Amino acid sequence: MGEDEDFDKLIDGIKNVDDEPDLSACESTEEAEANGLALKDQGNAALMAGHYNEAIHLYSTGLSHLPNNAIILSNRALAYIKVENYGLAIQDATHAIEADPSYPKGYYRRGSAEFALGRAKAARKDFRAVCKLRPKDRDARGKLQECDKAVREAAFAAAILSDEAAPLSDSFRAESVAVEKTYDGPHPAGELLSDTEKEAALFEPGKLPRDFVLAAMEHFKDQKVIHKRYVAHLLISIKHYYEKQPSLLEIPIPAIGPDENDPTISPRLTVCGDTHGQYYDVLNIFALNGLPSKNNPYLFNGDFVDRGSFSVEVILLFLLFKLSDPDCIHLHRGNHETKNMNKIYGFEGEVKAKYDDKIFDLFLEVFSFLPLASVVGEKVFVTHGGLPTEPDVTLSDIRKIERGCEPPNFGLMSDLLWADPQPFPGKSPSKRGVGYSFGPDITESFLKLNGLQLLVRSHEVKDEGYLVEHGGKTITVFSAPNYCDSMGNKGAFIHFDETCEPKFTQYEAVPHPNIRPMAYAAGMGGLFM
Repeated sequence: MGEDEDFDKLIDGIKNVDDEPDLSACESTEEAEANGLALKDQGNAALMAGHYNEAIHLYSTGLSHLPNNAIILSNRALAYIKVENYGLAIQDATHAIEADPSYPKGYYRRGSAEFALGRAKAARKDFRAVCKLRPKDRDARGKLQECDKAVREAAFAAAILSDEAAPLSDSFRAESVAVEKTYDGPHPAGELLSDTEKEAALFEPGKLPRDFVLAAMEHFKDQKVIHKRYVAHLLISIKHYYEKQPSLLEIPIPAIGPDENDPTISPRLTVCGDTHGQYYDVLNIFALNGLPSKNNPYLFNGDFVDRGSFSVEVILLFLLFKLSDPDCIHLHRGNHETKNMNKIYGFEGEVKAKYDDKIFDLFLEVFSFLPLASVVGEKVFVTHGGLPTEPDVTLSDIRKIERGCEPPNFGLMSDLLWADPQPFPGKSPSKRGVGYSFGPDITESFLKLNGLQLLVRSHEVKDEGYLVEHGGKTITVFSAPNYCDSMGNKGAFIHFDETCEPKFTQYEAVPHPNIRPMAYAAGMGGLFM
């Protein structure tokens, strides 16, 4: 069975937990239509206001009155796209097409969701259908051209891979990039060095001066970036560092607290969830909780980039801290540290606007080698998405995962990056359209088998910044408050001390410069706002 067939089989099995019971049999035709259309209008208002989950609920209730209404199905598909539930979006759009094959938005929504999942050929087929139904629709023609471009690029990339081209980090020479006299940002040695070997040595792990990191942090705050020469040094060095790291980290709780002169502050590790390019909220985390250091280490659990339009600043600051002191900050790969997500959700466009395509390629190399999970204090398993749904997976199996690649749609790496918890036992196809959701029994079994007591994951917006599920065994933490300037959620982080009992801190969003989320997303990116 091919990959597309596997995907279609997965979509067919998705449970739509938002569906309401069919009430149409209890009403007259006129009553059903009036109630359904009124709820559709309310759903449209919620969607326009950015209240996507409310819109989904209203559309679902509307469908209980008009279960085969192509417009409501298509609109709910758009709401699902907004919250990245692409599998459910494809399901709804397909039902809309079945209900009314002449309704173009059904094809449009399905094509959009397929494109978001990297299925450019399937998306192209749907946008061709839209163009056939609406020959003069410029937007649909533009989307079709984007699909054609994506198919060509995928074919070109496959050809390059077949030729086993050497990674850019092996040939790029950072010292060849001239620093212009107009550059007003920080230098790692305080000034531009003429000795390129001494300059390169500053970017070895543990050697980067902390003063440079702090100066860069302030420079980013002023909406400026550090020079491409130093970014290239950083990315090449950190890529080689991560190549040597395991897929599963073992992170101890520090022996000394964040302030060694204050005995009232106990030793702790701080775990943060998605930050998604919200640089000024990251600075707020550090203001609330202290800067990363050996005594005050952080674990950022993936999805540093995309959506927010300060993703370059977020990931560069994390990597600068990492190179300055590898023990002060730990990073996991998220599902957005991937090429396909970066193309759609803005990071690729942002990097190319602030630097160029070579720097973007170096970022992708770094992302491909980021660790996938950690065990904290020998008791807490932390990963971006969730647990493997295959039985009897051990920590040793996770250590053996080979990196240096884009994640597959199925398997152990995919589960760690994409999976979500569900309240009922067993596993179900994911509402996202990639991988599976896992029940409390799977969590209990994995933790018991591996001698652990808790799962911490991220990957989902939570109104309070965190959510405890599975009888206290699963915690979701999300650290991007007022996600995309529209969700109104709090952010949160977790402290773990030697007991490994979680202690939560919540916070609100802080102001940021007037640059909207997804400002650098081209083409179809606007669909996913």
